[in-house]
Amino acid sequence: MKTILNDIKDNRLKQAYLLYGEEVYLRDFYKGKLLEAMVTDGDTMNYNIFEGKDIEAREIISISDTLPFFAEYRTILIKYSGFFKTGSDELCDYFKQGIPESTRFIFVEDEVDKRNRFYKIVKDLGNAVEFKTQDDNTLTLWIKKLIGQEGKQISAQSIAYLLAKTGSDMSNIKNELEKLFSYTEGREYITNEDIDAIVTTRLSDHIFAMLEAIGLKARQKALNMYYELLSLKEPPMKILVLLTRQFNMILQVKDLRNNGYSKPDIAKKMGMAPFIVDKYMQQASKFETKFLMDAVKECVATDENVKSGRISDRLGVELLIVKYSM
Repeated sequence: MKTILNDIKDNRLKQAYLLYGEEVYLRDFYKGKLLEAMVTDGDTMNYNIFEGKDIEAREIISISDTLPFFAEYRTILIKYSGFFKTGSDELCDYFKQGIPESTRFIFVEDEVDKRNRFYKIVKDLGNAVEFKTQDDNTLTLWIKKLIGQEGKQISAQSIAYLLAKTGSDMSNIKNELEKLFSYTEGREYITNEDIDAIVTTRLSDHIFAMLEAIGLKARQKALNMYYELLSLKEPPMKILVLLTRQFNMILQVKDLRNNGYSKPDIAKKMGMAPFIVDKYMQQASKFETKFLMDAVKECVATDENVKSGRISDRLGVELLIVKYSM
């Protein structure tokens, strides 16, 4: 990430940048920084945007070959094209032979395949940056900075409490902080009571409750929680991703605990606040290691079955919950 800022600072912008990964807030932040450096404010003649998986490579090439009009660069932003998973021979050949010096590309993707030919070409030509979910230590420093900028204060314990409710999604955290700033206007300190009053509980807290029901073999309760999430328009695959993540995190915590790690050691190794480790340790005590390993494998298998069309997403997750709560 720092390399992007250094490129901008040194006025040595590369010809292509690929921004990808699950942390959308950071992806958008650095995309904005690059656009500020490449595109003059209000210049629509030298700035082109493409989005989606039906983008024509020939159209991109045609625009790329067009010289900028009274500007240093022609900037092309391409979002969620799928080129870095499915590939594009036409674009591979075009980039390989060399794009015009006056053209700059910014690609934004959720996921990429690092074995993909186009990924390797773009990375060699420019810079490919992955934006991963940030660990709790990094998020804590970021939250402190944002709160300090508002002239407010918060304890470390309250930050951990906030993260337990918001999760690690930085866009969500930022939105909840804005609500907290408004709610505590005129006051310096943000407390747990303020957080309880205004912050929306994240989806993964519902997943934690569902896992607790699964651990207690309360099948109907676990299913009712699933149906409630569906009624709130939560996609089954999003629920599956979080179930997989939580089973995996519980397994890791249990394994570390079994190997003699203390709670502070686990928190440090996994980049979590001790407050969050407590929750995982409580969950870990309800499950055997083999059960967790099997559950993770079954989650992965369900994901593959849904994506291959062998089962619907809703039914796949439902059967998974039934199997592990019997």
